[in-house]
Amino acid sequence: MDAPRTVGGTGRAALLVLADGRFPAGGHAHSGGAEAAVKAGRIACAPTLEEFCRGRLHTTGLTAAALAAAAAAGADPLALDEAADARTPSAALRAAARRLGRQLVSAARAAWPSPELEALAAARPRCAHQPVVLGLAARAAGLGPPDAAHAAAYECVSGPATAVVRLLGLDPFAATAVLARLAPELDEVAAAATEAAARVRAEGPGALPAASAPLLEITAEEHAAWPVRLFAT
Repeated sequence: MDAPRTVGGTGRAALLVLADGRFPAGGHAHSGGAEAAVKAGRIACAPTLEEFCRGRLHTTGLTAAALAAAAAAGADPLALDEAADARTPSAALRAAARRLGRQLVSAARAAWPSPELEALAAARPRCAHQPVVLGLAARAAGLGPPDAAHAAAYECVSGPATAVVRLLGLDPFAATAVLARLAPELDEVAAAATEAAARVRAEGPGALPAASAPLLEITAEEHAAWPVRLFAT
């Protein structure tokens, strides 16, 4: 695993591009479990959206951020992909993560051509899990592990917040305020993920967090069987 890169001004600009919801990586088609939570009544307003996003951030968000940070630091992406598989019990979520990874690979290869992205695409025809691809995309863009961790952590809460605006007609100002209130915790999660990723060189992928959200896994399987749904997950 290579030493973390030093990121300058252009790198920070690249981070904005990578984390932008308009980056064509397919995230707009996914609610991160919010659609099932809305139907079950667990998300009905801004406060319950905040509770949902906070739980997601500190579980699956932490795991995804650590995987992304490790990939950005130069850890073996194939080993990280296997670690991601082991941390995703739901078959529906594993499939979704690979679909998102495939879309992100296409977008990243166009934006920041990289031999590492090409090698991953060749080694994983069905593609790797999205957080692993995100880390390699960040690396190709000249970003470091903390940047990749922040992008992954932000994505895990911004996706559900955006989806709930569509699902419930929630005031978009209220949804944005939820994200703003979660910002300090997002920084904490990204820092913890980066610290864990730094241990991969000595300890292997087992050093990465394996925080899970069993209810998200269960509802993802139920959601995948719905005959009609607005979002893929």
